[in-house]
Amino acid sequence: MVSLPGRLRRKILTPDARQASLKVRGFPARNPYAAACLETAGATFLEGFGIGAERATAAETAELLSEIESERRGFAFEGAAMAMAIRDGLPIGHNHHVSDFVAAADEHRYMIYVGVGWALARLPRRRHRALLTGLTDPVLMWLTLDGYGFHQAYFHTDRYVKQQYADPARLAVSTAHPSYVPRAIDQGIGRALWFVSGADPAAACAIIDRFPADRRSDLFAGLGLAATYAGGATAGELGALREQAADYCQDIGQGAVFAAEARARAGIVHPYTETAVEILAGRHVDDASRIAIEAMPTEPTVDGRVAYEVWRERIRQRCRPPEAPLPTTSSVSETTAKAES
Repeated sequence: MVSLPGRLRRKILTPDARQASLKVRGFPARNPYAAACLETAGATFLEGFGIGAERATAAETAELLSEIESERRGFAFEGAAMAMAIRDGLPIGHNHHVSDFVAAADEHRYMIYVGVGWALARLPRRRHRALLTGLTDPVLMWLTLDGYGFHQAYFHTDRYVKQQYADPARLAVSTAHPSYVPRAIDQGIGRALWFVSGADPAAACAIIDRFPADRRSDLFAGLGLAATYAGGATAGELGALREQAADYCQDIGQGAVFAAEARARAGIVHPYTETAVEILAGRHVDDASRIAIEAMPTEPTVDGRVAYEVWRERIRQRCRPPEAPLPTTSSVSETTAKAES
């Protein structure tokens, strides 16, 4: 049973569900399949947020979210993490909602870190340290800025996408390596471009090509992650993405590997994930997940460099080179047929 304070939190804190509509956001709905993938992701995020806002404990929240259809579940945990972080950032109540949530749902840890990043965009900066205290992994901490970047591009598209605003975002997470902050944010902006473009690879590439050259690698990495995790494109379209962005093939592959590990860790791997990882990274999901785990540093810095970027670099080096042929596995054909039907 939900308490009265819980019902009030949900009503006051949860964003309007219409914000997940492509029409409301002004993003193209290029076909029913792509639109359904993108709008389902947004609606499920808000569903998870509502549960995270109203439930008394993180354990209860995690239990309820685990009942959500597997294909959508990761987005729900991401949304709930945003709600937990906002609750930690409020001046009332305790501030261990996020740490409790990580403990209760460690298999969704990547989505939790990203979801906390959304809260950075909604709370005053003086409250940021309070909502970040529940995150203890110094390597994954950079995912919060990825989440922040996605939020800004998704809700402030004119400024962050059309005007290409380079956000310095002096946030608490960035004190050790402030020069890396814009790059982490750009990775989130790249993820958002999959939604901004309506899951249209050609349109997304055209948007990124208008950005300064030194920002494109991070944008393409985010795009590859979103294309693999959220879906919305056929195998043929993903192949076209790889070819059109051949100069950034390994960046796209790195993003796909991140998505593969997030799906594999949660035990939620679907055919479109398998297809996208094979096409964009030249790996099977289990192999990509293994690479991500093996490549991950254990310290926040490696020879003075941001360990998170060292992690990404190691993965890029193990992604298929641009000249390798597209895979012809049955999973690609089956997913393409399903998407185009």
